[in-house]
Amino acid sequence: MKSRHVLAGSLAALALLASACTGTGGSTEGADAGAPGDPATVEGTITVLTHRTDLVQDGTMKRYAAEFNRTYPKVKVEFDGLTDYEGEVKIRMNTEDYGDVLMIPAVVQKKDYPRFFASLGSAAELSGKYRFTGYSTVDGKVYGQSPIGVVPGMVYNKRVWKQAGVTDWPTTPAEFLAGLKAVRARTDAVPYYTNFKDMWPLTQWTNVNGSVGCDPEATTELAEGDPWAEGADLRVGDTLLYDIVRSGLAEKDPTTTNWEASKPQLAKGEIATMWLGSWAVIQMRQAAEQAGTDPDDIGFMPFPAQRDGTFCAVTSPDYQQAVNVHSPHKDAARAWIDWFTDRSGYAAANLALDPRKDAPLPALLRPYEEAGVKLLDLDDTKGAEVKALDNASEVGVYKPDYRQDLVDLARGAADGDLADFFDGLSGKWDAARKEAGS
Repeated sequence: MKSRHVLAGSLAALALLASACTGTGGSTEGADAGAPGDPATVEGTITVLTHRTDLVQDGTMKRYAAEFNRTYPKVKVEFDGLTDYEGEVKIRMNTEDYGDVLMIPAVVQKKDYPRFFASLGSAAELSGKYRFTGYSTVDGKVYGQSPIGVVPGMVYNKRVWKQAGVTDWPTTPAEFLAGLKAVRARTDAVPYYTNFKDMWPLTQWTNVNGSVGCDPEATTELAEGDPWAEGADLRVGDTLLYDIVRSGLAEKDPTTTNWEASKPQLAKGEIATMWLGSWAVIQMRQAAEQAGTDPDDIGFMPFPAQRDGTFCAVTSPDYQQAVNVHSPHKDAARAWIDWFTDRSGYAAANLALDPRKDAPLPALLRPYEEAGVKLLDLDDTKGAEVKALDNASEVGVYKPDYRQDLVDLARGAADGDLADFFDGLSGKWDAARKEAGS
């Protein structure tokens, strides 16, 4: 199972197909799914489309629905688990029949949200309670709510790093490289694993943006500046990835990596480190239990950079749940979204960041809290503009291809040097911005 962040890399190209989602909009555009009233009067049968096929198959979603019915006894919840979620929903959205509740697919451009989804309320109201509302806000109204948030970081085997003599989190890329070299010298583990072959894990490196410079306006910087200028967050992250591979600190042959196999390998200490996100920790700990090793060996550390002595880590939403603008049971659909976000315990079950601003951090992130790591909610006002620039430039900030090229360059499978590589990316980005009239 992959989170929305995992899927985003391999599926981001679907954004180019937004025009395929014609819908029928009409008089339903801008409809509201206001907060439900008396639970005893909310009724109807609703279908929830979900990418969590694993939770549908093992009965977890059914158990959530049973708990939901304790509060809303007259609402029947049915689930439609879709393996190819993005591809299937894209087709369904050419009609009005795409469930009552669904996760907003990447194919739909943000400006088109009012055509397909009912408003959940004003940004002014909801942003006071929830994180991530800006990601689905159009003209002051919110159209989606994520039930969990994620934080980027290095998933690592603490036992291996301790065996290598490194117990403190590295605070600079140079310290991090030194730590990996110690792992190579003092253990049998692969210091760092790229997951090159599966491609999508490489897109996780985009999440260094904001974490390096501790800047909540990092997305705006991508829209208005050069992402690979000297000292820019993406350049710092991409340089670290290059240096890891160039220094022989990654797997010997990146073309043979395997994501599913990498989880038990990290759990058993055969792999020391991977840059992923908080969503991956529970999967690694489950792999440890299955392998008969200690789940507590799995640790999570922030990107090796500090601003004024403080680590930072950006927060971002997983898939955002929305109400189909054509649903005949908008109040029931809204009731499900509110309940699932506020009362289901889904975030805690996934060791994830709760989207409610007043909720405590999950146990997974308590080391972050104790170390004073600053969590940043990025301003996504220019998020759609950045994605448009990314598609127009054909760089692929949210796709794996350019980082595969970077890894090939670092391991000598492609000609060139790093400075020229960055200049090429910057040139494409600048040309796209000029073409767009930015």
